[in-house]
Amino acid sequence: MPIKTCLFDMGNVLLHFSHDLMCQNAAAVSGAPEPQVRDLLLNSGLQWQLERGEISEREFHEGFQRQLGVTVNFDTLKHAVADIFQLNHSIVPLLAELKQAGLRLVLLSNTSVTHLEFIQEHFSVLNCFDALTTSYEAGVLKPESGIYEDALNKTDSEPQECFYTDDIEEYVIAARTFGIHAEVYSETTKTRTALQSLGVAIPS
Repeated sequence: MPIKTCLFDMGNVLLHFSHDLMCQNAAAVSGAPEPQVRDLLLNSGLQWQLERGEISEREFHEGFQRQLGVTVNFDTLKHAVADIFQLNHSIVPLLAELKQAGLRLVLLSNTSVTHLEFIQEHFSVLNCFDALTTSYEAGVLKPESGIYEDALNKTDSEPQECFYTDDIEEYVIAARTFGIHAEVYSETTKTRTALQSLGVAIPS
């Protein structure tokens, strides 16, 4: 079957990001020690609750203040935890070529409303996508099956007509269980080659 839809992860595929920077930024604006901020956001899972859609941005803010014993402006904290992205410039021409070739583009990302809205405000890379599947809206995180099912419902294609790339191998393996052609993302030239090998008509 020819490839009709390409699914892309967002973090470290479309845009580079750093959880280290997120923790540093949040510590800087709140005055809380960075190790405690990291423990709260990543180890105890406050960030993952936001990405799963279990809590709102306001609840995230309240939990951050309460558990660290600090006071920080809502918008200041929101910007601090979101200002962690840089565009992967190499992916932009490929996205344009795929659209020109008539393929459908669908985002498949573990992300929060805070991060998605920041990216939409500061970057144009998502403008060419036909549909977005995000963990906070789907209520599940990769590699749980529900998020892949949500994305496939937005592809207008059979799984065998879909290609997916993600920088995390575990998430790629999960996609393959659905019959999706999936490859680990390391650099755009390799993604381009993988697509060409599947018969997608794009330049080398």
